[in-house]
Amino acid sequence: MAQRQDPPPLLMGYPVHQPRRLRQFEPLRRLVRETRLSVDQLIMPLFVRSGKNVRSPIASMPGQFQLSVDQAVQECRQLHEQRIPAVLLFGLAQHKDDKASQAYAKDGIVQQAVQAIKAQVPGLAVITDVCLCPFMSHGHCGVVRTPYAAKKTGKKKSQAPPRSGQEWFIDNEATLELLAKTAVSHAQAGADMVAPSDMMDGRVGAIRRALDRDGFSRTPILSYAAKYASSFYGPFREALGSEPAFGDRKSYQMDAANAEEALREVALDLEEGADIVMVKPALAYLDVITRIKQRFNCPVAAFNVSGEYAMVKAAASRGWLLERAAWLEVLLAMRRAGADLIITYWAKEASKLLQENRV
Repeated sequence: MAQRQDPPPLLMGYPVHQPRRLRQFEPLRRLVRETRLSVDQLIMPLFVRSGKNVRSPIASMPGQFQLSVDQAVQECRQLHEQRIPAVLLFGLAQHKDDKASQAYAKDGIVQQAVQAIKAQVPGLAVITDVCLCPFMSHGHCGVVRTPYAAKKTGKKKSQAPPRSGQEWFIDNEATLELLAKTAVSHAQAGADMVAPSDMMDGRVGAIRRALDRDGFSRTPILSYAAKYASSFYGPFREALGSEPAFGDRKSYQMDAANAEEALREVALDLEEGADIVMVKPALAYLDVITRIKQRFNCPVAAFNVSGEYAMVKAAASRGWLLERAAWLEVLLAMRRAGADLIITYWAKEASKLLQENRV
């Protein structure tokens, strides 16, 4: 008769709690997953341009296109069918000048696109980027002055005078007037939300006052509150034709080294009437997203920008990483950092994956 075997003694120091127990089976992994990605959190950026039946590929952003209004409407139908709640529109100017007149023209490309999309896909939320750079002949986000021109016109400078040797600067107050006109024109066309991306001081308050004055007090503002001067915007500027003709945007976009400044910018924008604040770019600024969410506990958007999209696409095309796994990890990182909304060029792919219950 075989003798009874005693159970082996526990190994000294062997952990009682073993986290791996909940990682061995996918249904169990899903049960304890802390961060959830939902189609309801996604916003798809679209580039609209003049013409008909135009679907022009963007070389540096494979899978993305410049769309004529009719094609943008078709794209929006598909997005709405995939339950993506919103799009963010960017317009390519057919005509540029030093007053960005096409930015606030009633027949401007963004205004045309908003009207068409809201008429034919009314259930989709349309957000418009409010900025002047695509419509300015010089490509900057505001009205450019020179010290000589300011002196000649006798304009009183409310800002600090230009530094020695500086050949140009942005007139903040003059820019606010044009931004407010642009935002109102978008609301008149039917935009559900406006998103100022210029980084001028006081622009949220100026836009809020203009919207309220013209009967659009219910139109919310999604503010690019912490927008950094970043190297990750290159493909976007190619897609929109908004590269500055001279200089750079460091005098109005934020320094990549600063996080406390982002908190001050967000506080100012919320005081001026912003309903949602955004961090752009997102991937290199996850710490900023977290700090903003913890400090203000307000709706926070993350812009998964063109350069972030392009570098994953480029690496995947060489077989250096798996594209789907990479972008899914990127989007989850943004959610984990505290983003409530994500503006991403992968919105369509993500929505398909989510509806197949594969995330």
